Amino acid sequence: MLSITDLSIRLAGRLLIDQSSVQITPGSRVGMVGRNGTGKSTLFKVIRGELAAEHGSVTLPPRWRIGSLAQEAPNGPESLISVVLKADLERDALLTEAESATDPHRIAEIQTRLVDIDAHSAPSRAAAILSGLGFSAAEQLRPCAEFSGGWRMRVALAATLFAAPDLLLLDEPTNYLDLEGTLWLEDHLAHYPRTVIVISHDRDLLESSVDQILHLERGKLTLYKGTYSSFEEQRAARELLDAKAVKRQEAERARLQAFVDRFKAKASKARQAQSRVKMLERLKPITALVTEDVREISFPAPEKILSPPIIAADNAVVGYDPASPVLNRVTLRIDNDDRIALLGANGNGKSTLVKLLAGRLAPFSGKVTRADKLSIAYFAQHQLDELNEDASAYDHVRKLMGDAPEAKVRARAGAIGFSGKAADTKAGKLSGGEKARLLLGLATFFGPNMIILDEPTNHLDIDSRAALAEAINEFPGAVIMVSHDRYLIEACADRLWIVADRTVTNYDGDLDEYRRLVLSARNGEPAPRERSAASEKPQRARSDNRGSLKKRIADAEAEIARVSEIITKIDTALSLPDIFTRDPKQAAQLSKARANAADALARAEEQWLEASTQFDEAAG
Repeated sequence: MLSITDLSIRLAGRLLIDQSSVQITPGSRVGMVGRNGTGKSTLFKVIRGELAAEHGSVTLPPRWRIGSLAQEAPNGPESLISVVLKADLERDALLTEAESATDPHRIAEIQTRLVDIDAHSAPSRAAAILSGLGFSAAEQLRPCAEFSGGWRMRVALAATLFAAPDLLLLDEPTNYLDLEGTLWLEDHLAHYPRTVIVISHDRDLLESSVDQILHLERGKLTLYKGTYSSFEEQRAARELLDAKAVKRQEAERARLQAFVDRFKAKASKARQAQSRVKMLERLKPITALVTEDVREISFPAPEKILSPPIIAADNAVVGYDPASPVLNRVTLRIDNDDRIALLGANGNGKSTLVKLLAGRLAPFSGKVTRADKLSIAYFAQHQLDELNEDASAYDHVRKLMGDAPEAKVRARAGAIGFSGKAADTKAGKLSGGEKARLLLGLATFFGPNMIILDEPTNHLDIDSRAALAEAINEFPGAVIMVSHDRYLIEACADRLWIVADRTVTNYDGDLDEYRRLVLSARNGEPAPRERSAASEKPQRARSDNRGSLKKRIADAEAEIARVSEIITKIDTALSLPDIFTRDPKQAAQLSKARANAADALARAEEQWLEASTQFDEAAG
């Protein structure tokens, strides 16, 4: 059992954890959540013994092995499979000793132990993990040094998983993965046979891979049974009870104080008054509900809605070497309000496609047509390193606004999430999430017609990811996204494109179907029969214009039904007689949600009408 007892952790003078106690039983799969900067990673360091606690203790069973992701990626001439196999220190030591052992008894002991730990199946187990994380059989035999830093971090993750420690500590492991790798990791952790604690802001991982949630908030650790959705429900109920308890205590305090104030001057009541004073002193304050509101994310609307399509590609061939193009036969269309997610393993050409769409790569052949005056905003994780570390958010905004008055520059800095003193903080001192917010604000500063988002969630916490999803849904232009976050894709995308086999095809299934497809492929199982345009000839799909229009009509009808149901539920909630007096904040949120849903319904009806008209024209 992992026992955290009366633990207090202070870092750089700041109290991160304050006298908290938690018991985690063996075999638990725990997701650790909390706002960025609350001390989650610091707690991991204390558990590993790398940092001393100010007070309290962390105790583990004496023979437990702790495993966590290495800070530095492996880099050397050894093959990937060799690096992973060496992570099992006992197996590696026994095999080394077996080569030189001469004593028959010791040889027998070594071989018996190798059988006990299933050492002879280790290469296949290591290969399966590497395959799950996206490495082909040929790549597993190549030296580590040939791979980029991100891919080598996957090797480090594979080595950690292969070692199968008694306590597995993972800190945002999906940051190094694509969607396909994330889906495999979710499945792997869901079946991990020992204890695991994973720090993550990925809702789907926390929903499918863990059975407990460890929440760090305001210096306190609280363990909840169940998945993330269960945690949210339990926490909401707990906060409601806390709020009621605070209200009752305030009433009791007021009653006692009124008695003291009334009778403290009367000799006959002095003893009773003094008794009430002592009762007041013994009333320990209950922590009141503190709402940590998330700053909204918003994207400026484009000045002008362009005539569709805003981008059309016809049989385009693109890459970096004409003799070996990355993508062939790329035929696609993007309209003003499209929400498209790109699927496909890293290395299949998603970044190349994004550069083609953004105009950063020209096709070798074929044709790409863009609407006149098309404005595109591009956000990618690597751009975080391109921010001027010595310049503040205000400085970055000032650079884009020229000679604009001070007040206007400050207002724009506040609009992207940096108001007051925050606007003057240098970029080098901002957290990863704050840098991402700043970069999102700068990239979309002038109201683009289309936004391209390449892994935008890596440094955002759960609530900020929800704010990003809301911003995408409210943005009137087109959005193309590459993300390993299923929640973001499911919340925002209405079209899925697969980038694979050197081309781009539409995927007709949903993410659940795609997940089954990925897991069956990476686990070496026969692929399930599912509707995927990746298995059909793209030419047939493109030639069947009526079929495409029919699908658009069906999708629009489904969206109309879905949004109408949402509006009905919101109207039911708003019809409660005391909703505006009992919980005005919730009432305001419901009203805003209804307005957004009404806008979505209007857009869906317009899409249905447009597609129906085109279908009738094609049929006639």
